[in-house]
Amino acid sequence: MTILIIFNREPYDNTDVTWNGLRLAGQLNKDGQTVRIFLMNDSVDLARDICKPPDNYDQDLSSMLKNLIAEDVAVKVCGTCMARCGIHKNHPYFAGAEKSTMAELAAWVAASDKVLTF
Repeated sequence: MTILIIFNREPYDNTDVTWNGLRLAGQLNKDGQTVRIFLMNDSVDLARDICKPPDNYDQDLSSMLKNLIAEDVAVKVCGTCMARCGIHKNHPYFAGAEKSTMAELAAWVAASDKVLTF
C-alpha cells in the first residue's frame, strides 16, 4: 500500500500535530508500507537545517524527517512554497528533500492508496 502524507503546518506551532504525523510516517514505514511525504506551506521549514526546536519542545522534528529520508521515505517539497513560506525563507534545504511541483504532487495523490494531511 502506498500512503502519501502531506504536511502543511509550521513545525513548531505549539501543537504536536507535525510530531504525530512524523511518528505515524515512521510506524507505517516500519510496518512495510510505502510512505511518501510532501511538504507544503509553512511545513517546508522541516527540511531546513536551521529549523531547531524551541527551548520548551523536546522533539527535533527536522531530525525525525532526516531519519525517515535515511529509511528511504521519499520527501518532496513544494518548490513555490520553498520561496514563499516558512519563517526561515531563503535558507537551504537538506539533502534528500527534493524540490517539487504541484504536478508531481498531483501524480503522487493519484498513485496513492491513501492520502493523509497534517
